[in-house]
Amino acid sequence: MTNQVPAAIDDRDRGACSLAGIATAATTLRKAAHDKTQRIRRITTQVKMLALNARIESSRVGEHGRGFTVVANEVGAVGDAIAGLARELEADVDGQIVGLQDQVARLVTRAQGERLVDLALNAVELIDRNLYERTCDVRWWATDAALVACAAEPHEAAAAYAGKRLGVILSAYTVYLDIWLCDLDGRILATGRPNRFPGLRGQSVAQEPWFRQAASLSGDAYAAADIRAEPRLGGAEVATYGAGVREGGEASGRPIGVLAVHFDWAPQARAIVEGVRVAPEDRARTRVLLVDAAHRVIAASDGRGLLSERLRLDVDDPVSGVVPAPGGKGHTAYHRTPGYETYRGLGWYGVIVQGAG
Repeated sequence: MTNQVPAAIDDRDRGACSLAGIATAATTLRKAAHDKTQRIRRITTQVKMLALNARIESSRVGEHGRGFTVVANEVGAVGDAIAGLARELEADVDGQIVGLQDQVARLVTRAQGERLVDLALNAVELIDRNLYERTCDVRWWATDAALVACAAEPHEAAAAYAGKRLGVILSAYTVYLDIWLCDLDGRILATGRPNRFPGLRGQSVAQEPWFRQAASLSGDAYAAADIRAEPRLGGAEVATYGAGVREGGEASGRPIGVLAVHFDWAPQARAIVEGVRVAPEDRARTRVLLVDAAHRVIAASDGRGLLSERLRLDVDDPVSGVVPAPGGKGHTAYHRTPGYETYRGLGWYGVIVQGAG
């Protein structure tokens, strides 16, 4: 099973880093402009003081200093003009930089949101690629000669051989907890791990949604169930996939039974959500989730709310987007499964909830 996601830094991350660099440069420029205008103000203050002293001295010498008084007044006027220009320059630069900082902040937020949406998509795609393989497995094994023979004539020897065959399959496919062969009435005929899960033969699963769906399908179609805790398997969380067993192992054959595979959900899903790489500084405030079509949490990087919590996900776009996090602090990025190959998915979402930084 593939359970790694791409590295956290991609082209979009680099874009966000570049925008953050622009924001830092804008802040530096704003400070430099402020420092320079302050220096101009100090110089003009000195010029005006010199002009004032010149006027005082020229008044002392009377008529002989009148011409110098005119010059002193002009110097003072120039100083006032420069001081005014400095104030206008600072206000203008300040306004422009504040506007630039606001734009950059919005772009950074957007880029970060899009990156989180991509990570949410990546998570749900990884699990669906894995579950696509489960749909292939159940349809393939439903044609196994030993299972077909047992479903056609479920005597003790046939059931024992079918169970042995299921055990061989499970020894190679460790992502499954168990595999059940059932007749069309929903009675379990054979299982793959009778020692680990004893007493299952003869039990009825006729009321299970996955059984009813699989028994009603034609050809090589399959049934897929949402994640649930299976009491017959010690309460383990499973994803169950079912397919019809048909006469002669042919897709066109008469239905004679149902095969169900129980995917060991918890460790596989945990590897997915814990493998999403968020920035180290954001890890403590980030929660990576998989939720089903009803927004029920089916996997969580923090291990909380499994099969009990329903995420508040008020979405305008049903496919993907970024919305405020519950409580309004931070934001939630989500992406619905696009399916994989012939597996359309069950309407699940990859979700990343990131609290306020």
